[in-house]
Amino acid sequence: MSPILHHFLMGCCILLGVGVILSMIRAVRGPRFTDRIVAVNMISTMTIVIMCILSVFLDADFLVDVCITYALLGFIAIVVLTRLVIIRRRGQQERELAESGHTTGEDLETAEGGEQGC
Repeated sequence: MSPILHHFLMGCCILLGVGVILSMIRAVRGPRFTDRIVAVNMISTMTIVIMCILSVFLDADFLVDVCITYALLGFIAIVVLTRLVIIRRRGQQERELAESGHTTGEDLETAEGGEQGC
């Protein structure tokens, strides 16, 4: 490996490491749950890129397989967390409307346009 490529790859890993630390700060500070989900997704993506760079740097082809598996698990986790947020918000809206006594759950669905691919 040439020295230029070596320094470039190390610089990329350092920058991505700084990005991971900044994303961890965002994940902790929030302020909303969706901010935390996006931060965790960014951490996952940057970790995958770091592992791919290490695969080139160490000439270890098996790390690419680990990256693909990690990417699939990260995607599934984000989809599940997003679905939980949607269900939680919908339940919170229904409770607020039920407490105010204005509409029922069926009225809420018609006001939102019904179930659209959920």
